[in-house]
Amino acid sequence: MPHLTALFQQAKEAAKALALIPDTLRNEVLTAVAQAIADSEDELTTANHADLSRMNPTSPLYDRLRLTPQRMAGIADDMRHVATLPSPLGRILCRRTLPNGLLLRKVSVPFGVIGVIYEARPNVTFDVFSLCFKSGNACILKGGKDAEASNRTAVAIIHDILRRYQLPTAAVILLPATHEATARLLQAVGYVDLCIPRGSQRLIRMVRETAKVPVIETGAGVVHAYFDAAGNTAMGSVIIDNAKTRRPSVCNALDTLLVHAARVADLPALCNPLPRHEVRIYADPEAYAALDSNYPSHLLFKADSHTFGTEFMDYAMGIKVVDSIDIALQHIALYGSGHSESIITDDPTAAQRFQTEVDAACVYVNAPTSFTDGAQFGLGAEIGISTQKLGARGPMGLEEITTYKWLIDGNGQTRP
Repeated sequence: MPHLTALFQQAKEAAKALALIPDTLRNEVLTAVAQAIADSEDELTTANHADLSRMNPTSPLYDRLRLTPQRMAGIADDMRHVATLPSPLGRILCRRTLPNGLLLRKVSVPFGVIGVIYEARPNVTFDVFSLCFKSGNACILKGGKDAEASNRTAVAIIHDILRRYQLPTAAVILLPATHEATARLLQAVGYVDLCIPRGSQRLIRMVRETAKVPVIETGAGVVHAYFDAAGNTAMGSVIIDNAKTRRPSVCNALDTLLVHAARVADLPALCNPLPRHEVRIYADPEAYAALDSNYPSHLLFKADSHTFGTEFMDYAMGIKVVDSIDIALQHIALYGSGHSESIITDDPTAAQRFQTEVDAACVYVNAPTSFTDGAQFGLGAEIGISTQKLGARGPMGLEEITTYKWLIDGNGQTRP
């Protein structure tokens, strides 16, 4: 695909132009795209239905792929919200005058060109564009073949608005949904300043192992909730239900429930809301014994060697009984992915210890992990949830996709 190099070059040129346009124009364009999403609901729905028709409805990715009127309205609202946020560019992060009179300023600037590789999530197309455009970055998108019709329709809508404002359409480029396009994007040294994979552990591992451009890892979430000896059962039931069933296909959904041994008798109550969503439970022996005859038999299974450490992305989760908070912390350290973890407890000492010792981007006390989301954190949309420690961590909004440069003003000083 020789033409891919030309596309990369176009994105690089577009990034130079985007860095110079005023924030008022950025906001006007984003607002216009948000309105275009609403105006193009029928067109988006038709394209999305074409994608859905090729996917098995029982696939965990089916829900991620689906665009409903409510979701499209939410995407447009998120884009409007991004337009209202302060510009992340030109912020003076540090300012000082040296003894020799040199004035130093550390100022936020765009990365340039950001590549994003993602699977069956067409909302990502709009989210990434809104954040990259607002922050002066061009974006190169590589979506999965499952969402190809939805993604191409979304990019066409954006391009129409960019042309209306006489801005380069290469501000957002959608690559072919092929493995070769992925490989070329990951090798695009000199064109792509940053690559962000969003999707399964397999996708993220492949990107990490093969990329020659800088990468921020996002997405993979093996998520735990620990119900402590001092946990409130009524609160725990609501939190577990929301964390597991709100949207089971997303990365912040609950995968494993850890329960203190002193509270095993509370397991039926903690799991009481789950059968209405047909949640399959894979329980260790002690948890299985507590749920046997107290949970629908066709939804209750014995845990095996693959249960813990699995990102289910489905109406399924593991349950393990632990003898102490120490064992819970050890289990999370062994099986967690550094995404989101939660403790349910009325013991402030246990809560503080959990938040101090758990090594994850987002650590909750008495709240579900479903809140790990850029919009919920007030960041507008998000470009991903970073699970690494170098650079951005957690929900990545506008500030997380800017870098900085030093500006130095002098009046003839020389270095001795």
